[in-house]
Amino acid sequence: MPVITFKYQDLKDLGIDMEKDELIDTLPMMSSDIEDYDDEEIKVEFFPNRPDNLSVEGVARSFKGFIGQEIGFPEYKLEDSGEYVEVDEDVAKIRPFIGFAKIDNVDFTGDKLKYIMDFQENLHWVIGRDRKKVAIGIHNADVVNAPFKYIATPKDANAFVPLEKDFEMTPDEILTQHDKGVDYAHLIQDFDKYPLILDKDDNVLSMPPIINGELTKIKEDTKNIIVDVTGTDERAVNQALNIICCSFAEVGGQIKTMEVRYSDKTIKTPDLTPQEMNVHVDTANSLIGGTKLTAEDIKELLFKARFDAEINNDNEVKAIIPAYRVDILHEVDVVENIAVQYHINSVEAKLPEINTVAYENNWFKAESTIREVMIGLGFQEVMSLMLTNEEAHYEKMNQPEENHVQVARPITIDRTMIRTSLINSLMEFLEDNKHEDLPQKIFEIGDVLYLDESKENKTRSSKKLAALICHSTANFTEIKSVMTSVLSNLGYTMEITDSENKTFIEGRVADVTGESQKGIIKGFFGEVSPEVITNFTLDYPVIAFEIEFINK
Repeated sequence: MPVITFKYQDLKDLGIDMEKDELIDTLPMMSSDIEDYDDEEIKVEFFPNRPDNLSVEGVARSFKGFIGQEIGFPEYKLEDSGEYVEVDEDVAKIRPFIGFAKIDNVDFTGDKLKYIMDFQENLHWVIGRDRKKVAIGIHNADVVNAPFKYIATPKDANAFVPLEKDFEMTPDEILTQHDKGVDYAHLIQDFDKYPLILDKDDNVLSMPPIINGELTKIKEDTKNIIVDVTGTDERAVNQALNIICCSFAEVGGQIKTMEVRYSDKTIKTPDLTPQEMNVHVDTANSLIGGTKLTAEDIKELLFKARFDAEINNDNEVKAIIPAYRVDILHEVDVVENIAVQYHINSVEAKLPEINTVAYENNWFKAESTIREVMIGLGFQEVMSLMLTNEEAHYEKMNQPEENHVQVARPITIDRTMIRTSLINSLMEFLEDNKHEDLPQKIFEIGDVLYLDESKENKTRSSKKLAALICHSTANFTEIKSVMTSVLSNLGYTMEITDSENKTFIEGRVADVTGESQKGIIKGFFGEVSPEVITNFTLDYPVIAFEIEFINK
């Protein structure tokens, strides 16, 4: 989880005058953890769901509300810069979305420049998926001129001086010769063109998501900046831009909006319009437990959480949520903030009204056995999210799309459904770790969820085991041998039949069934097809199996 480091003096400069010992005792009460501290500095860990707290300005804003020093909705004034960025249609195939803002009167003296760089990288990890979904650039606004262009350029055109260099390089040279280019080349190297942000004189501000230009490098004496956020998810792009702009506004920065002109629409960014959500008094008391909060109590606690609030009636309060609070998706999230401000230590502890005797669930006993078998065969366990998306789950796996459980309010475009198979998540893991040494042997034991119209609740959950092997000579004989060993060690019989599974090479894939005293299994194994391997940008053969456990 992200850890931020700042000095006690930084909080004092932001208006919080509290002794070190009291600060260390109080910070964990607002959903953080003290990682380390000394006489000058403190390291604080925050959960990834609060990216607004990954800067010292964000911490100070939240902390002031928590201790009642400054409550209510922070107001940030927006001015119109009158400037715009024009988005080339060709860039839509690469990184289609961009957010732009100008911020005047910033201060980068002392440690502030280091802090903003750390903040930027933390957002790259928390929101940007290591720049895959969102990438952020911060530029000296005084050395470039509007209007700006977001284009897709040929690989050998528009040479510029990238950060940390003193000579020009083409975009293609940056991906192969610059340290940052090598690290992040996998994000764009498969495209025919690469994204660039230019000013009206064709000066290069940035080659997202790789590196900024040396021309717009931020220095201690920089006073006015441009923030660009590019990515594949429009919502995440705007969320990251809002968080950064609001953080600068906390220390006197003047936010100026800019137009983003797409071929089919024009928008202004940033958009700091607050979100509104109703929270119910009985729901809050029920979820927190041991409380008898009233609508007025909840209103006051929401103000401490730096929301605004209006009482609709005795059982309903409208929460008005700042644009930088991107973690609020449901009424339960509002209740969580109420609980934090109420102080968890103030909640009365109660013993449950029933007595139970604990025992280990039979499935978890079986899971331990499966895990021992797989580790004994040389595999390494991974754990992936149950949420995925239709493209990765069906299209990239050469599978027809079937009925599945969809997410009603997905926060991102890559988490829109609940998985019915484990294989694509393991393929994504290999894709993210293809720089590691071969062979790679990974497995996962996990739940899947099917949409079953024949059942009353229309869903059916199941347990599955899947494994992948990747190396230069991986073949059908090897995965058949592994499959045989796994089922034999787990006490299952094994029967093999022909398969038409399109994820695998025709003629090098088989369906498998088996039976033991505890239940039956069904699944498949084989050599993954070159098309699927290419879809996940892998370079070596992959073999895989997946089995589903069905109780008798």
